[in-house]
Amino acid sequence: MRRLSLGLALGWMAVLFWLSSQPAIDAPLLFPGQDKLFHAGVYGLLAAALLGAQPAGRRGYGRRQAWLAAALASLYGITDEVHQAFVPGRSADVWDWVADTAGAALAAWLLARASALRAGPATPTGNPRKPKDLT
Repeated sequence: MRRLSLGLALGWMAVLFWLSSQPAIDAPLLFPGQDKLFHAGVYGLLAAALLGAQPAGRRGYGRRQAWLAAALASLYGITDEVHQAFVPGRSADVWDWVADTAGAALAAWLLARASALRAGPATPTGNPRKPKDLT
């Protein structure tokens, strides 16, 4: 699963690079700020794949793993914005990077939280809880 997630992350990064290389992407404007929502979503997917590429513990993914995935996605967002500065018809925008980072952080946190909830409650000894003997 980790290799698949890493492959998905690298593939998604290639798709993002290709999209950033296009002079312009014509999309109908449905509401103000929709491009920032798009940025948050695509970088959220990247962070989710980067998180999935890491080993999950018995308690799911930890905070450090979530922050690492979000930070890597955010760093890729910076390189994407710099790349766009050299593409005719495109420009670098710090607010796009802010949206990238916010989407990555939110997705990584949600996925890490969901994995911890799925793992179940923690116990002090790490052993499964045994019901009390009521006899």
